[in-house]
Amino acid sequence: MKPRISVLTLGVDDLEKAVAFYRDGLGLATEGIVGKEFEHGAVAFFDLQSGLKLALWAQEDIAYDTGLPKTPRCPTGFTIGHNVASKDEVDDAMEKARKAGATVFKEAQDTFYGGYAGYFRDPDGHVWEVVWNPAFLPAD
Repeated sequence: MKPRISVLTLGVDDLEKAVAFYRDGLGLATEGIVGKEFEHGAVAFFDLQSGLKLALWAQEDIAYDTGLPKTPRCPTGFTIGHNVASKDEVDDAMEKARKAGATVFKEAQDTFYGGYAGYFRDPDGHVWEVVWNPAFLPAD
């Protein structure tokens, strides 16, 4: 299979609240909620990089669309890594997330591989790692 991942979708409890967190709190660009005219269709897309988008969709609607039962989230089942260019950027991003309403559960600190990272949960419990890894620096 050739990797062609273009959208990461997070199931959320309150779409408007989640959009406010990512748009207003973290500063991610979005056109807002689209698809409201369709039953189970309301979704918000955020441009990340290189054609990759983050989508927020009500977890109830994901369950409906997939035919799977809605289940509790598992915070250790999936994390999103936000790679930055310096330790200061890690600290800045963690503080921005905290101010936006995220729960910081592991403060940024030196890592075993020579990097620097911390973890937070968004209001729906999705886990983000903010990381500076000297062996894996972002292109920009």
